Amino acid sequence: MNPEKYNRSISLLCPTCGCSDFSCEEGCDDTIQVMTCASCDREFNKDELIQENSENIDEHLSEIKEEVLKDVQDELRKSLKKTFSGSKNIRIK
Repeated sequence: MNPEKYNRSISLLCPTCGCSDFSCEEGCDDTIQVMTCASCDREFNKDELIQENSENIDEHLSEIKEEVLKDVQDELRKSLKKTFSGSKNIRIK
Protein backbone atom coordinates (compact mmCIF):
# COMPACT_ATOMS: atom_id res chain seq x y z
CA MET A 1 0.00 0.00 0.00
CA ASN A 2 1.15 3.47 -0.83
CA PRO A 3 0.50 5.92 2.06
CA GLU A 4 0.89 8.89 -0.31
CA LYS A 5 -2.39 7.81 -1.90
CA TYR A 6 -4.28 8.90 1.21
CA ASN A 7 -2.87 12.43 1.54
CA ARG A 8 -5.54 15.08 1.24
CA SER A 9 -5.59 18.83 1.21
CA ILE A 10 -8.70 20.28 2.82
CA SER A 11 -9.64 23.88 2.19
CA LEU A 12 -10.76 25.65 5.33
CA LEU A 13 -13.69 28.00 4.78
CA CYS A 14 -14.80 31.08 6.64
CA PRO A 15 -18.04 30.20 8.47
CA THR A 16 -19.36 33.72 7.88
CA CYS A 17 -18.90 34.19 4.13
CA GLY A 18 -17.52 30.86 2.85
CA CYS A 19 -14.30 32.37 1.51
CA SER A 20 -11.21 30.17 1.52
CA ASP A 21 -8.62 32.98 1.38
CA PHE A 22 -7.02 34.01 4.65
CA SER A 23 -4.14 36.19 5.64
CA CYS A 24 -2.02 34.95 8.48
CA GLU A 25 -0.35 37.04 11.16
CA GLU A 26 2.22 35.35 13.38
CA GLY A 27 1.85 35.92 17.09
CA CYS A 28 4.57 35.98 19.70
CA ASP A 29 4.23 32.19 19.97
CA ASP A 30 4.08 29.69 17.10
CA THR A 31 0.81 28.29 18.42
CA ILE A 32 -0.88 31.69 18.30
CA GLN A 33 -1.71 32.62 14.73
CA VAL A 34 -4.39 35.11 13.78
CA MET A 35 -6.14 34.20 10.55
CA THR A 36 -8.10 37.01 8.88
CA CYS A 37 -10.67 36.30 6.18
CA ALA A 38 -9.82 38.17 2.97
CA SER A 39 -13.50 38.74 2.17
CA CYS A 40 -15.25 39.69 5.42
CA ASP A 41 -12.21 40.53 7.64
CA ARG A 42 -13.36 38.20 10.42
CA GLU A 43 -10.46 37.12 12.62
CA PHE A 44 -9.88 33.62 14.01
CA ASN A 45 -7.05 31.86 15.67
CA LYS A 46 -5.93 28.66 13.98
CA ASP A 47 -7.75 26.37 16.42
CA GLU A 48 -11.05 28.23 16.05
CA LEU A 49 -10.88 27.97 12.26
CA ILE A 50 -10.21 24.24 12.44
CA GLN A 51 -13.08 23.81 14.92
CA GLU A 52 -15.46 25.74 12.63
CA ASN A 53 -14.50 23.42 9.75
CA SER A 54 -14.66 20.20 11.79
CA GLU A 55 -17.66 18.85 9.88
CA ASN A 56 -15.82 19.17 6.56
CA ILE A 57 -12.67 17.64 8.06
CA ASP A 58 -14.64 14.73 9.54
CA GLU A 59 -16.27 14.02 6.16
CA HIS A 60 -12.88 13.84 4.44
CA LEU A 61 -11.57 11.64 7.24
CA SER A 62 -14.50 9.23 6.78
CA GLU A 63 -13.77 8.98 3.04
CA ILE A 64 -10.11 8.22 3.73
CA LYS A 65 -11.05 5.58 6.31
CA GLU A 66 -13.31 3.84 3.77
CA GLU A 67 -10.55 3.87 1.14
CA VAL A 68 -7.97 2.46 3.57
CA LEU A 69 -10.37 -0.26 4.74
CA LYS A 70 -11.18 -1.28 1.16
CA ASP A 71 -7.51 -1.36 0.18
CA VAL A 72 -6.56 -3.43 3.25
CA GLN A 73 -9.34 -5.90 2.47
CA ASP A 74 -8.16 -6.20 -1.14
CA GLU A 75 -4.53 -6.70 -0.06
CA LEU A 76 -5.53 -9.35 2.48
CA ARG A 77 -7.72 -11.15 -0.06
CA LYS A 78 -4.89 -11.17 -2.64
CA SER A 79 -2.41 -12.40 -0.04
CA LEU A 80 -4.69 -15.23 1.08
CA LYS A 81 -5.43 -16.27 -2.51
CA LYS A 82 -1.73 -16.37 -3.27
CA THR A 83 -0.95 -18.31 -0.09
CA PHE A 84 -3.64 -20.95 -0.59
CA SER A 85 -3.59 -21.10 -4.40
CA GLY A 86 -2.24 -24.68 -4.45
CA SER A 87 -4.66 -26.05 -1.84
CA LYS A 88 -7.64 -28.08 -3.05
CA ASN A 89 -9.44 -27.91 0.32
CA ILE A 90 -9.45 -24.14 0.84
CA ARG A 91 -11.24 -21.72 -1.48
CA ILE A 92 -11.23 -17.96 -1.12
CA LYS A 93 -13.87 -15.93 -2.90
